[in-house]
Amino acid sequence: MHKVEVNIDLLIPKTMTKLAPKERYPPQWQNTTARKQHNVGRRVVCGLIALGSVLFLSYRQPLQLFPGSSGRPWESIELHKEAGFQWRQISPSPELEYHDCFDGFQCARLEVPMDHRHTDGKGRKMAVAVARLPAKVPVTDPRYGGAILINPGGPGGSGVAQLLISGRNLQTIADADADPASEFDGSLSDLPKYYDIIGFDPRGVNNTTPGFTCFPDTFSRRNWELQAEAEGMLGSGPGSLIRNWQRSMALAESCSQVIATSINGEEALGEHVNTPQVTADMLEIVERHGQWRERQGKAAQAAQDMQHGYDNSQAFVERTRWNKGKEKLLYWGRSYGTVLGATFAALYPDRVERVVLDGVVDLDAYYLTSSPSVLADSDAIFERFAEYCHTVGSEGCPFHHPGGPDAIKKAYRELLSRIYDEPFAVPASLSHGPEVITWTDVKVLTRIAMYQPLIVFPLFAEFLAELKQGNGTNFVGFKQGSREPSCLSDECLLAGPWSRECSVPGGNENYATAAILCTDAENLGNVDRQGFKDYWESLKATSETLGDYWAHARLDCVGWKAKAKWKFTGPFGANTSYPLLWIGNTLDPVTPLRSAQKMSLKFPGSVVLQQDSEGHTTLAAPSFCVAKAVRTYFQTGELPAPGTVCQADLKPLIGASPSSVLYAANLTPGDRALYAAIEDEVRSFRTAGPFRPL
Repeated sequence: MHKVEVNIDLLIPKTMTKLAPKERYPPQWQNTTARKQHNVGRRVVCGLIALGSVLFLSYRQPLQLFPGSSGRPWESIELHKEAGFQWRQISPSPELEYHDCFDGFQCARLEVPMDHRHTDGKGRKMAVAVARLPAKVPVTDPRYGGAILINPGGPGGSGVAQLLISGRNLQTIADADADPASEFDGSLSDLPKYYDIIGFDPRGVNNTTPGFTCFPDTFSRRNWELQAEAEGMLGSGPGSLIRNWQRSMALAESCSQVIATSINGEEALGEHVNTPQVTADMLEIVERHGQWRERQGKAAQAAQDMQHGYDNSQAFVERTRWNKGKEKLLYWGRSYGTVLGATFAALYPDRVERVVLDGVVDLDAYYLTSSPSVLADSDAIFERFAEYCHTVGSEGCPFHHPGGPDAIKKAYRELLSRIYDEPFAVPASLSHGPEVITWTDVKVLTRIAMYQPLIVFPLFAEFLAELKQGNGTNFVGFKQGSREPSCLSDECLLAGPWSRECSVPGGNENYATAAILCTDAENLGNVDRQGFKDYWESLKATSETLGDYWAHARLDCVGWKAKAKWKFTGPFGANTSYPLLWIGNTLDPVTPLRSAQKMSLKFPGSVVLQQDSEGHTTLAAPSFCVAKAVRTYFQTGELPAPGTVCQADLKPLIGASPSSVLYAANLTPGDRALYAAIEDEVRSFRTAGPFRPL
């Protein structure tokens, strides 16, 4: 098998131009294991998955819109098995009752109304899966800052999975630099803060119940997905529109019928999975956390009084008092998570304490217009690939062609056209079965590269160069390694189709996307085939790289039957009790910076922080500057000055510039810990399904 040496270590890219070999790496990282080269070949997929860099190359339908760091749908299953924990061990409760789970986390199932507009206490209930990473200080400590809720994207991303994967990194970024074990000598107003981090699974997602499935078992789901992969995406051939249209109709009609079915005349889940209901769940979590905090304070005070005598000040009780009906939200959301955060802020403006929204979705485009303008910057990222490839030359970019960026783009289009006409056949080897690399495969890889340039541009160039040379082995390993096994469990075979045993945690995340999106924005499905074709053409005119792919988001809603009972039609802004912090990349393929700037105008006092990088959300590249700004906001409430631009510390293919923080010799231990956290966050950025933001 042909083997190619590449470096898939995120922080030390293969090429850093205009530097001698020993100077390509920051001084403190020379002669470390981070510089080791890794074998592509058979192990490339394992390496990439271990880094959480690129998953789910295979084309699937439907797919997540605004993915973040939630991981593969089965990632949470693996974590569950390792921890020996099952959610059904916890009984749902109208209060937060935490139980130890996983490794150092606590879990609860919070009972909430299926329809929050019910004021009589009647109707069906939901059990929201909530997981908590405890703060580094107890709630009775004056330095306890509260609980930050998180959401990774989607719709359909699991906040529980995000917490298990990234919770400690997020906590490090938000927490004070000072060691919590050390004494603090400053004033009470200057107290450092330490936070709980709380992840939750939105309605219809993962471990929140009742759930739903569009298929009788895992086997039939995987059959459907593999057939979709084989048939190809929109644009993959002359009959791609009718094939994808009919498949979407079949899935949307059957799946929405399942989720819209009423139980004993009560509410149907499909009527209540949309974003406004989830924001009400968030408010309930915030309130119940305040109630839980008060219980903890009273218990600690009683223990303190018993040991040391009655404390007249009752300091623990006063410090942890539940502000009933007035508890406020601390939140950090990415991508679709910004829809949740901005919708919450618009509906409950007086309940905002700190809200960070990264990779901002324009609520007008999400709820109402389905505008192609969301793709306005996606082709500019492809232009950057050609520019960076030209800059580093053939040594740093295998797909380099003499003649400048235009020659590189021309070579890409010629290769894509050739594979469109004649898919690339790859015979079996000792490491993989026979495979055909299609136009869809290359387009999906292109899409992933636009989302994650720092990690994927080197592989993008490598695979394109190999295909051009007639070698598809590494591409095949990448493609086949992303497929999920579809074997039925013994429990499923005994219990029969449509049973809980035949559905796996996380198996519906991609389908929850449609359930949430299509009920949030009913207009998406209100289109006939010609109208959809016109919409598709407008997307392609806006973006050569993502136009075909993005059209599937609307296609998934054609034929969707479930309708939301509680619709949110605006206004999409408000004067919040504390200003929001919006963050956007200079070039983002699906949440352009202009969306953050537009949304900021709707929320007085809010500020947009720009990260000068390419890719989707700030997870696309590490930025010490952005991390420090987020920490300052959570610690003191101070916002960056309007117009602030933070540099990314690494550039795709090029690497770190000498001005990067990576070259700083005077970083404090706290700074190093902070950078390690953002480094790991970027490493663990997972693409949970080929992305399709709205």
